[in-house]
Amino acid sequence: MRAYLEHLPVSDTASWSLRDRRLDDAIPFQWHHHPEYELTLTLNSRGQRFVGDHVGTYGHADLVLIGPNLPHTWASRAKLLADAPHVALVFWFRGAWIAGMTDGTVELRPVRDLLERAQAGLAFAPETGLALMADFQDMFGLPPLQRLQRLHGLLSILMRLAGDATARPLSRAVPQVVQGGRSRLDRVLAHLHRHYAEPLRMAELAGIAALSVSGLHRMFVRHTQTSITRYVAGLRIGEACSRLSTTMQPIGLIAEAVGYPSLANFNRQFRALRGMTPRAYRRMFAPRDVVGDGLKTP
Repeated sequence: MRAYLEHLPVSDTASWSLRDRRLDDAIPFQWHHHPEYELTLTLNSRGQRFVGDHVGTYGHADLVLIGPNLPHTWASRAKLLADAPHVALVFWFRGAWIAGMTDGTVELRPVRDLLERAQAGLAFAPETGLALMADFQDMFGLPPLQRLQRLHGLLSILMRLAGDATARPLSRAVPQVVQGGRSRLDRVLAHLHRHYAEPLRMAELAGIAALSVSGLHRMFVRHTQTSITRYVAGLRIGEACSRLSTTMQPIGLIAEAVGYPSLANFNRQFRALRGMTPRAYRRMFAPRDVVGDGLKTP
């Protein structure tokens, strides 16, 4: 995994960023967060989507709006057109920047409400993604100097999403960012995401945060709305889900690789978080025939 806190490039010529990401082999599991909102349209790909404590499947024309500092990643398991890449069309924008427009503009109040709902992540129906696909692609066809046209395009897309009745929340947990605490928390999170499969040592984590164990616990719960033990369990089971759906590794090997030497304990933790056994979860991702998806070249 790369660093948990992702630093996105800052442009000198635009207030927001966009990227046309094309991957021939796969969309890798890269669990991360950043302070910007993210709007992503994924094409010619299907697999798993992880947003906060949400784990679900995605397919062609998957459209998701993610709030600031909400951990997320996609992990593909197949392409619909084998000779075309996985595609992710991504827009990033800062909350303070978009709030400066929506708070002072009556016409953009629906966008403000949309962004409030996106704190826990919002997924839209594939039909919405398909309907907006040309709008997304047009944004990347505009020369960088046509900044006003790009800005208008972004606001137009957000306005259409604000009125979309198919939007559904993804994560039950919403990041709570308290001023002054992020640097300590980021050090702890970075360590957890590098070493989550190892035994959990609270004293070591407290040293990383330069806090007492009780102070570490209070800070962590205040920011993440969960305990360290539950957070690590989510990381471990999330990685197990990725391996179960994308590999044929034995379940016992997966359990040990993600930090559970006891297979029985792994099964208990998996059932507690996913409501089913690892074996049943793997069966959900058995290869299927892609004929009938109606996909055209993205």
